[in-house]
Amino acid sequence: MDFSLSPELTALQERTAAFVRDVVLPLEDRDRAPGHGPDDALRAELQDAAKDAGLFVPHLGEELGGLGLDVRGQAVVFEEAGQSLLGPLALNCAAPDEGNMAMLEKIASPEQVERFLRPLAEGRTRSAFAMTEPPPGAGSDPSMLRTVAERVDGGWSISGEKWFITGGEGAAFAIVMARTGERGATMFLVPADTPGYEVLESVDTIDRISPGGHAHMRFTDVRVADDQVLGAPDEGFRYAQVRLAPARLTHCMRWLGLARRALDVAIDRANEREAFGSRLADLGLAQRLIADSLIDVETSRAIIQKTAWILDTGNGNPTMASSIAKVHVSEAVGRIVDNAVQLCGSDGILAHPLGRMVAEVRPFRIYDGSNETHRWSIARRAAKARRSAGER
Repeated sequence: MDFSLSPELTALQERTAAFVRDVVLPLEDRDRAPGHGPDDALRAELQDAAKDAGLFVPHLGEELGGLGLDVRGQAVVFEEAGQSLLGPLALNCAAPDEGNMAMLEKIASPEQVERFLRPLAEGRTRSAFAMTEPPPGAGSDPSMLRTVAERVDGGWSISGEKWFITGGEGAAFAIVMARTGERGATMFLVPADTPGYEVLESVDTIDRISPGGHAHMRFTDVRVADDQVLGAPDEGFRYAQVRLAPARLTHCMRWLGLARRALDVAIDRANEREAFGSRLADLGLAQRLIADSLIDVETSRAIIQKTAWILDTGNGNPTMASSIAKVHVSEAVGRIVDNAVQLCGSDGILAHPLGRMVAEVRPFRIYDGSNETHRWSIARRAAKARRSAGER
């Protein structure tokens, strides 16, 4: 594996870093309202600026206005964008839209691309991915899916509840996962104005960056036509893996960028602050926190790069690799931000920037499958591989 960057990708990395530094960071003070996500005016301003800078939807193909980056290229750009919570929103590569766009680009029909993907890619709409359900429905275990879609004249009827659906309030459409038959599941493209589609509430959570928050939704006899099936009926679980493995990794990329910024804030503080007759940066306890954080940055980036290579080349198990990346990076990012808070002392627990980072990164150990679930999956796959090797 060659992890060197081409001159073109290096230039794009530098342009993204400059855009975040010069354009995005100065606008962060306008994102301090108590609700979820920046207001629509700020979001539009950020996205217009990214379009002008030639950085919009870098993960999509050129025919959709993007830069056509492979996963390894996305790792470089998304990390730079992630140095500000507003950066991925500006580039239109934030969750859940980025993962939805990537899946639609691979699976959607030409008609679905024009109806659902293109407005999303242009920043004119937002979307949601509706799979998680209230207990005892699907959470980390998708097989517990309780939302049901049944055949009716002219299409399908969907009924069920969804829970913690990021971006659900204000989304133009949702990709709804519903059980079809005893073992199968199907994804449906459901516009928000469809009768029976309800957003019951936005759940009050500690993280605030996602426009539309995290919604509790209900679908009551929601009627959709056959041309609103995404891909093929009964293939929803397989398609979910098309989305989830790369989406776990892009979360890692973005949060690594934020962790790098937290560490920069902490090192600047350690270089400036004097205590006990020395700069903090010259004290062993502070040096330990800085060194451990740098190690976490480098190991996280290495895991992300290897997983991106697996996703791009197919040389390896992308599900296993993305699970390992998700667990390691989500916990490493948490340690880095926490170390930065500790190094900054009382300044570290101010609401901005580090206090906000603590609240934003903590949920990553839960969503996209809890870390405990991923550990179980990793261990199970490793044991199975070892048994198979012994049988040969």
